[in-house]
Amino acid sequence: MVIHRNEMKIEQKEKMRDGEGTVTITRFVDGGTMQNARMLAELSLPSGASIGYHQHNNETEYFTFISGTGTANDNGKEISVRPGDVMVTGNGACHSIKNTGTETLVIHAVIITH
Repeated sequence: MVIHRNEMKIEQKEKMRDGEGTVTITRFVDGGTMQNARMLAELSLPSGASIGYHQHNNETEYFTFISGTGTANDNGKEISVRPGDVMVTGNGACHSIKNTGTETLVIHAVIITH
């Protein structure tokens, strides 16, 4: 199956997970159709936008940073992120992300359920 970009669902999330600004989510695949996963998407955060601090239980989220720069809170530790970096959060761990750069921070996100 091929899903063309123009067929993907795009949504705007204000203050995602109590973060700041608006995050654009492009869902590569409808979460309801996936087995053992609940998200496969591209997240776009404009400068200053963030996804608030939250926990992942019974699932693991993988962030692959595509473009832009930001600061991740990885279970209480602040870490700079840039293109090519990967962040893994699961087994009760917490994280957040903020675009601290001047260009849009683009992340590919996958959430695998356990």
